[in-house]
Amino acid sequence: MKVLMFGWEFPPHISGGLGTACYGLVKGLVHHKQEIIFVVPKLWGDEEPLADFVNASDVVIDYRERKFKKIWKNLTYLEVSSFLVPYLGPEEFKKYTDYAMHDRMDVDESVFSNKFEFSGKYGKDLMKEVSRYALVAAQIAKSKEHDVIHAHDWLAYPAGIAAKEISGKPLVAHIHATEFDRSGETVNQPVYDIERAGMLAADHVVAVSHLTRKIVIEKYGVHPDKVSVLHNAVLDASIIKSDVRKKVPEKIVTFLGRITFQKGPEYFVEAAKKVIDRDPNVRFVMAGSGDLLNRMIERVAELGMGTKFHFTGFLKGKDVDDMYAISDVYVMPSVSEPFGIAPLEAVRHNTPVIISKQSGVAEVLRNAIKVDFWDVDAMADAIFGLLHYESISKMFKELGSEELKKLKWEHVAAKLVTVYDKLHKEQP
Repeated sequence: MKVLMFGWEFPPHISGGLGTACYGLVKGLVHHKQEIIFVVPKLWGDEEPLADFVNASDVVIDYRERKFKKIWKNLTYLEVSSFLVPYLGPEEFKKYTDYAMHDRMDVDESVFSNKFEFSGKYGKDLMKEVSRYALVAAQIAKSKEHDVIHAHDWLAYPAGIAAKEISGKPLVAHIHATEFDRSGETVNQPVYDIERAGMLAADHVVAVSHLTRKIVIEKYGVHPDKVSVLHNAVLDASIIKSDVRKKVPEKIVTFLGRITFQKGPEYFVEAAKKVIDRDPNVRFVMAGSGDLLNRMIERVAELGMGTKFHFTGFLKGKDVDDMYAISDVYVMPSVSEPFGIAPLEAVRHNTPVIISKQSGVAEVLRNAIKVDFWDVDAMADAIFGLLHYESISKMFKELGSEELKKLKWEHVAAKLVTVYDKLHKEQP
């Protein structure tokens, strides 16, 4: 099976879990002998050669074909005057962006071909790039032989729709996070509209959890029969043994993720205060960046935890591994987490985890303490228990490591191949 796959990022150049999930899925599909054509806006040259990578910036678009003109005229784009990433909460969106919807860009009909230069980032021209990426997708769909189209998240949905318009091949829309996860009920309407259009145009929708599937059906009006669940997994289930040592005598409790509404950092701060009141010999770390960072710093100061609470900023690579390694407890208090790969990585580093019940990973990681994100008393009790009762901590470490061995991308990919086969057979 030849799969034409569209994604906005691929390791090692990633901004979060989306790129990591794409990598794991591609690796799993290759294991099952699937041929992957993976299109990204910009290739950096250091990607692992797992697939036939296509750099959208290198693709020449021919406007003379009628279908291309139709796609171009149907596209609108959102021009954003300052920084935007697809996972901003509503406050950061309002603070940093001033947007205006425009009709399509006019095409000079005397110019029959063109190439677009993509940044491959999430900058001020994001929506313009999303539109142009869709045009590139149409050109690739015309020139690259394929059996099925697979688009990852809203940034790639217009590309998936355009590719389907050209080739007529079935489209799979993979939803890694919805606008409701990122922003609560205060959604960014243009992004929601793109998400909905992509899911309705798709022949099949893949959700990363039952939690996400429920949102897709109830909030986007997608028929339940069209939506299946494929949980994320880990690239390597082996336990990582680190030689990194703590430089402080206290136990360390860590939050690692974007400091935004979706991730629930304020609940972590409030739980930290309750734990420190019971045992001052504990340090808390908030690793990451986001629109709520300043508010969290101010709240920590208000609660008088300045000497016991540390902000590291955004971490990547070895620094992330080292942070997991020196942590005694990892906490993910997300308000709405479609899946959440980070707790699985914490388990790999032999760190017990506390996760929000409002997360997809809670559906597969059974040997972890689960609390409602808003229940800071239960969260504090769980943290205190793992820190002070070694037998409980040891039990969760051992059970978690065994459970991790079952969460393989090869298993996820096998289920996806079944979806591909079914769609391919249903083709007229």
